[in-house]
Amino acid sequence: MSFGIFYLIFASVLLVSCKEDDNAFLYDNLGELKHSQKQLVELLRYEDKLATRFSLINAIAENLQRKNKTKVLISFLTTYVEKNPGDVYNAYWLLMVANEYMQTGMPEVAAYYLERVITFYPDMTVQDKSIHYLSLQNLIRITSDPAKLVDYYSRLLNTLYDKVDPAYVYFMLAQAYEKLGEWDSAIQTYAEFVRLRQYDIIIPGIPDSYNYAKKIVDYANSSKNWTFETLDDLLRTVRVAIRNNDYATLERCKSKVNFFAMSWNQEVADVSTTIDFNFRSFMRGGYVKIAKSTDSSSTPYEAYLRTVGWSQYSNVWYLYFKKINFPADPEIHGRWEWAGIYYGEKQ
Repeated sequence: MSFGIFYLIFASVLLVSCKEDDNAFLYDNLGELKHSQKQLVELLRYEDKLATRFSLINAIAENLQRKNKTKVLISFLTTYVEKNPGDVYNAYWLLMVANEYMQTGMPEVAAYYLERVITFYPDMTVQDKSIHYLSLQNLIRITSDPAKLVDYYSRLLNTLYDKVDPAYVYFMLAQAYEKLGEWDSAIQTYAEFVRLRQYDIIIPGIPDSYNYAKKIVDYANSSKNWTFETLDDLLRTVRVAIRNNDYATLERCKSKVNFFAMSWNQEVADVSTTIDFNFRSFMRGGYVKIAKSTDSSSTPYEAYLRTVGWSQYSNVWYLYFKKINFPADPEIHGRWEWAGIYYGEKQ
């Protein structure tokens, strides 16, 4: 045998050996899974059908997950996507990579791959699940930047409306706008939420979500002429009106947004916030006495004024005043309003 022929044979054997070694990291140290994993890798090398390739890659990935080979799995999938840019399942593989990074406590890296999925790849359904939907849900879970949250929630509403609870998404989108200080957009989005009338929706951290949003919308649409510059101004006006039986002034002074009247053991969400008071009938038949000062439990942001002598519901009413927190309108933000009434002695 000539040296040239021997060299070609040796080079061919070496090349095959190198190719096998290139894939060895996918099945080495897999214990009882090594043999089946090696077969999957070999089948993948010669398979051209996309659906079959998907099944093979998925099986290889599942074996690596079972053995906690996170680094190997990430290397395998990212290398595959790089070398096969035309594979229609690449968005799914990058989503899998992102999930691995999330599970290893690296949300920033996970976000990078999730952003690639929603930006550069069309949505697709794999195993009855939308890849974009899963990616956006994961991005929302690991992101605190309100500007990015605006983008993610907007994408859900614009492209995946039928897969989400629109009321929940509208509310969270409005919250993101609120955190950005984009009040016009926040109010418009809260208005969309209110129009859906999901009164019992539960938003973590905001127990009375519907009334929270409705109050913002109502504030924005109201005349706001019942507010006062200071608590002293408001108290003085209410005191004089009660002493003079000036029912019209009392009506003008009470808040036109979510004014409530309830007992101490009730929640605002449990009572009507659109009560139409007739102060004339409440004050009939007696003289209403007013405490000289607000209750000791009052704070710089809210105040309670004890009154006695009302003719309905309870003899004792605590008038509740609060400082308005509405940055969307600097003209009333920080002013005071008469927000409601508590019946009975303070508990």
